[in-house]
Amino acid sequence: MTIEKTFDPAAIEARWYAHWEEQGRFRPERPDAEPYTIVIPPPNVTGSLHIGHALDNTLQDILIRHARLKGRDALWVVGTDHAGIATQMVVERQMAERGEKRTDLTREQFVDKVWEWKAESGGTITRQLRRLGASCDWANERFTMDEGFSRAVLKVFVELHRQGLLYRDKRLVNWDPGLGTAISDLEVETREVAGKFWHLSYPLEDGSGAIQVATTRPETMLADMAVAVHPEDARYTHLVGRRVRLPITGRLIPIVADEHADPELGSGAVKITPGHDFNDFEVGRRAGIEARDMLNMLDAKAAVIQTADGLIPDELIGLDGFEARKRIVERLEAEGSLLRVEDRVIGQPFGDRSGAVIEPWLTDQWYVDAKTLSRPALEAVRDGTIRVVPETWKKTWYQWLENIQPWCVSRQLWWGHRIPAWYDEEGGVYVAESEAEAQAQAGNRKLTRDSDVLDTWFSSALWPFGTLGWPDDTALLRKHYPNDVLVSGFDILFFWDARMAMQGLHFMKEAPWKTLYLHGLVRAPDGSKMSKSKGNTVDPLGLIDRYGADALRFTLAAMESQGRDIKLDETRVEGYRNFTTKLWNAARFAQANGIGGSTTLEPPAATLPVNRWIVAETIRTVQALDLALADLRFDEAANAIYQFTWSRFCDWYLELIKGAIDEETKAVAGWVLDQILVMLHPFMPFVTEELWHALANRPHDLIVGHWPMADARAIDPEAAAEVDWLIRAVSAIRGARNELGVVPGARLTAHLRDASPDTLARAARQSAALARLARVDFSDAPAPAGGAAQMVVDEATIILPLEGVIDLAAERARLAKAIEAAAKERDALAKRLGNPAFVEKAKPDAVAKAREDHAARAAEAERLEAALARLG
Repeated sequence: MTIEKTFDPAAIEARWYAHWEEQGRFRPERPDAEPYTIVIPPPNVTGSLHIGHALDNTLQDILIRHARLKGRDALWVVGTDHAGIATQMVVERQMAERGEKRTDLTREQFVDKVWEWKAESGGTITRQLRRLGASCDWANERFTMDEGFSRAVLKVFVELHRQGLLYRDKRLVNWDPGLGTAISDLEVETREVAGKFWHLSYPLEDGSGAIQVATTRPETMLADMAVAVHPEDARYTHLVGRRVRLPITGRLIPIVADEHADPELGSGAVKITPGHDFNDFEVGRRAGIEARDMLNMLDAKAAVIQTADGLIPDELIGLDGFEARKRIVERLEAEGSLLRVEDRVIGQPFGDRSGAVIEPWLTDQWYVDAKTLSRPALEAVRDGTIRVVPETWKKTWYQWLENIQPWCVSRQLWWGHRIPAWYDEEGGVYVAESEAEAQAQAGNRKLTRDSDVLDTWFSSALWPFGTLGWPDDTALLRKHYPNDVLVSGFDILFFWDARMAMQGLHFMKEAPWKTLYLHGLVRAPDGSKMSKSKGNTVDPLGLIDRYGADALRFTLAAMESQGRDIKLDETRVEGYRNFTTKLWNAARFAQANGIGGSTTLEPPAATLPVNRWIVAETIRTVQALDLALADLRFDEAANAIYQFTWSRFCDWYLELIKGAIDEETKAVAGWVLDQILVMLHPFMPFVTEELWHALANRPHDLIVGHWPMADARAIDPEAAAEVDWLIRAVSAIRGARNELGVVPGARLTAHLRDASPDTLARAARQSAALARLARVDFSDAPAPAGGAAQMVVDEATIILPLEGVIDLAAERARLAKAIEAAAKERDALAKRLGNPAFVEKAKPDAVAKAREDHAARAAEAERLEAALARLG
């Protein structure tokens, strides 16, 4: 087909994606091929594509398309997470708009409503992934609550319980009183807020004195159970073991020695509320207080309730925490127990979904013995079984897993995998995969099922093998487990990545993936974190609408530098859209000159140096790409193919062959263009597939084509050296002409001095190209005396006499003036950067801009000085 003059990404993208999916191109049946497997980090079923998703999935698609082109049996497992809290909130909000509440329904009726919502509205993000070009195996899409996956979740829970690695315990959790459930650390957002520091006096039991403590949460004193001092703090050693009497409640509590108390902070004494503070919980346990005996003063809505010892005054019962705080402070002040109050900025935890203040709360929950499960995961990274890229994240992996706490896996929701545990009336617990099995264990006892569901991270931890058919022994599981690579944001390293490693090693006896690749965050152009409140978020779909999916994908790949955060500037996307247009126009030029698709994988026979050179450059680019992708250097891979396509092929090769396109050149140019399309395809799948078919009638789609062979035998060093010399000579001459103001159309005579026989021979062979590209004719005669531009290329000097071509005196004066201006600005910037006050106090962006400007002015001055020197 004829390549249209204008490149229209939208039409191309819609057409080709539909074609690929309809034709089953995303999972070619290659039963005898070596497998290559990636599982998608399952986005929430409630989600929409954000720029982080775009980065994460672009990187995965590059790897999967590359593996497919290399002939691997490439499987990209796709699916969504049921997102317990988020999905339940979405459905409850919709009900609230109709004046309905979840509690108006039975649990079963509400869950049916959620499934209805999922069927109608739960596919938004998967449709958006298609717009990005993600070549996932949609025919086998999974959901963390589909029937097969749910069976895997139940089996894991029951097995871990049977092995003593999953149990019920009373511990502190992050409690969201807005949602009425425990939540994970990931769902807690700590914000700095204006708060206070209340200094309180707790009198000794015998009235002989008092001990001073301070708190940002005075209401929690209602459940204080100890005061801690450092064991080596000489001020308090004589008080350890004695008791103080709490104001308001009158409770007698001990003074204990614990290193948690810091002698350098405040009075050095710390009030201990083990039922409402994570640090205090550990201090309480060390002091011998069992969790079952720790006092709880809040209900599920964070309102004050009576403690087990009945000492909280009745007028405080039922107040919410903040109203209780106000009343307690008033009473402390009236009793003379409030010493002073300081204003202070404090870190306040909030639920990222509900917006409620998170309370550490003592409840009975289900826990996984993460410490035991973590040991093989630690060892797998230490011994290299799991390769972590970049390696700097290994230290974080070790630190977290070495200090891992029991993992709370229960949530007080209706939507999710319901915990497979049943209770009899005496408190007996029966864990089984079905109610029938639990009843068989219980005999004739009446059973009630646990009302909680599992944390979504519990089910998603099984993703690498649960999606492949486990617990059944499927052919898919045998072939595609372990996965090859996991691409993940570093922010879920603990919540998902490490837990997948733990569960995979435990149940499959093999790490879930060979390589863990952790990318950075996509940030605003100034480096700040994107947020809706700041108004600096970027909509990837908007960028696709404006510039095309190929341009966005290439931008993200080119900027992904092994885990460093990406400062995304829309001008970069626009720049790579221009790159797409450059490729499009190159293909149009080729087609207009009779150059079509190649019929061979091997490079065609070539005799002309320019053709032998471009074949060698192609092979070198394939080699560079193979190395970069093997090392997961996405930026290096993108840069290699970009530089080759734009500079070597479009700017030089097509220029060098203009007017001399014989049959050999047509064959070579067609072959090189084919290799470019194949190498670019993982990054820019749409435009490459379109041009692939436009240039020839093909027996197959590009997506299932063949990756180029990096055959070093096709590299001709002699031809490469000659054309490289030609390019450098033309570049030097063009630069000099431009710098010295020579009229573009003026034809000049050039002379060579100190040239070797090889250089003289090259100049003779390339005389036509030099005349056309640099507008110079080489003369064998010595250069005449007078002003001339001089350029050194290798051992030879190229001399361009300029007498009568330009006004030499005026040109010298112009260059001298420009040098002075550039140098003046360069030196002023150097002085500014040499001032410590500026470097240390100015905004980082201002300092970076000054350094950038200094480098630019210094380079400009150097370039102008070289131009002046050339005039002789």
